[in-house]
Amino acid sequence: MVGVISLVTGMVGPSGFGSASTAEQVTEGIDGANLTAIITGGASGIGLETTRVLALRKVHVIIAVRNMVSAKEAKQRILEENESARVDIMKLDLCSLTSVTSFVDNFIALDLPLNILINNAGVMFCPFKLSEDGIEMQFATNHLGHFLLTNLLLEKMKQTAQATGIEGRIINLSSIAHNYTYIKGIRFNKINERKGYGNKKAYGQSKLANILHTNELSHRLQEEGVNITANSVHPGVIMTPLMRHSSYLMHFLKIFTFYIWKNVPQGAATTCYVALHPNVKGVTGKYFVDCNLCKPSAHAKNKHLAKKLWDFSNELIKSILRV
Repeated sequence: MVGVISLVTGMVGPSGFGSASTAEQVTEGIDGANLTAIITGGASGIGLETTRVLALRKVHVIIAVRNMVSAKEAKQRILEENESARVDIMKLDLCSLTSVTSFVDNFIALDLPLNILINNAGVMFCPFKLSEDGIEMQFATNHLGHFLLTNLLLEKMKQTAQATGIEGRIINLSSIAHNYTYIKGIRFNKINERKGYGNKKAYGQSKLANILHTNELSHRLQEEGVNITANSVHPGVIMTPLMRHSSYLMHFLKIFTFYIWKNVPQGAATTCYVALHPNVKGVTGKYFVDCNLCKPSAHAKNKHLAKKLWDFSNELIKSILRV
């Protein structure tokens, strides 16, 4: 009940921010000139706002995106507003594991540091479809692509953290929809089956996977003693291009639930807060909503499920890439 009240009223939490806070507000006064970040899907929706605000705080941002035309347009809009912004664009198709490996190879070749990885891109409520690798599209794009991307970039992030002494941060965008998934959370043995597929439950499954991935990754980084944190966030309910597969339904629902919807600057706030704010230093394996800590679902807190998903994802990737 408290969560609903704070969402409707914009009441701030312990962090000093709340649902009405914007990305600019939660990063005010922060200088990110010595930071480099990769943002997947950083050319539209809350990803674009995250890119804009991090660039405003002087972070060097690499937009990793499938649509290079929209990325070029996004970069131009940012530069028109902030001519000193450091923004580059690189090709990445998360539903193709080959594209993910190519992206990482190309990024490593640039010999840049990497302080922040924001796994923002995603698809939502898709009709049943398999990726080019034969994986259900929402699981492939929202989880598996980001899982591989993160693992392949980890060594670069470790090197950067060690060389600079600056804490690395990994942020996975999840959703409150992680509560609405299949009975057992993840359909491991039926991940690619059309039978029993529900576009909303499949989305919830992928968002649950984001939190489980975050938690297991955080656990492993802590065991290794690495100066890198991993956290997941729920950005809020925002009308963005992500909802293109259910736009009519979402517009209809918005009529009756207008009081819980955020605008894009508010929707990007939690991501920017967890990526840059000094109050989050050392905080890892947590789930944030409205720039404050929040308890996820029972499935999301299940350590056995997190470990099982980690192993399952690795085996799936090996079977596809034959490595």
